[in-house]
Amino acid sequence: MARAAGQNSRRLAQQILKLVLDARFERGHHLREQALADLLGVSRTPVRAALQWLAQEGLVEMRPNQGFFLARAPLDEDLAGLGAADSGEDALYRRLVNDRLAGDIPDSVTQTEIARRYGADRIAVLRTLDRMAEDGLIERNKGHGWTFLPTLDSDAALRGGYSFRLMIEPGCFLLPGFKPDRAALERSRLQHLYLTSHPDIASVTAAQLFETDAAFHEMFAAFSGNAFVLQAIQQQNRLRKLMEFAGYVNRRRVRDWCGEHLAIIDAVAAGHYAEAGELMRKHLTHADDAAERPGKPAASAGRRASAATS
Repeated sequence: MARAAGQNSRRLAQQILKLVLDARFERGHHLREQALADLLGVSRTPVRAALQWLAQEGLVEMRPNQGFFLARAPLDEDLAGLGAADSGEDALYRRLVNDRLAGDIPDSVTQTEIARRYGADRIAVLRTLDRMAEDGLIERNKGHGWTFLPTLDSDAALRGGYSFRLMIEPGCFLLPGFKPDRAALERSRLQHLYLTSHPDIASVTAAQLFETDAAFHEMFAAFSGNAFVLQAIQQQNRLRKLMEFAGYVNRRRVRDWCGEHLAIIDAVAAGHYAEAGELMRKHLTHADDAAERPGKPAASAGRRASAATS
């Protein structure tokens, strides 16, 4: 998993560097871990690893007991250099996800089979499989090979998932124990504003998009004060992960669901819980209606659930 962690740090470092470039930060600017974590929708640990990676590249200076600071103002060439090495593995990642949803890849695979199928370097294949395992899409077998984790990979399962969530999630806001956490609401709002205002949404990783989306739904389930509700939504997030990773090819829909999420956040912040519940119902209905069903012969794997996402 060390390779996967290194690759994830590199990708997160790209996002941090893009933020720095967009904000035009100058040499000496303090890169605060918690602020970056809140904005990018991750914990402080991966942010720290990404900043350490940038420090090794000479772009960031780590000062004992103070934190991380820009060693120099970065250039577009720095960002391009970070992204070049990942392009081939990103493409392989997308092909594996789409082909799995199309039913072209069995439940269990080996590194050798994947390398032969896609004509890819075995090291690149291993890194990609490690990354998929880190993202919770696949797991390494105890003996030999890899196994894809369960997902909503049929029309009936996808419809069932949305029907179940429509029964549960809109009602969270009206439960007697519903109590929002203002700090959590603000963190989620900042994460969504980051995505809606991002100049190149295609450069944001599927993992970050999914985590922002999943964390949003789990946040309100946690606010409900009912542990069974939270467990149910967490399970649904695990089951829909592979489908959603394929769905992020439609980045216009990402901005749409971010806007819908922000409206719900604003309603809860204003204390309008009934309105928030109705907005959640409409949001899930939009996602359900827009989803292209798995198993449809006319639908390409890359487009299945491409508009769903939430």
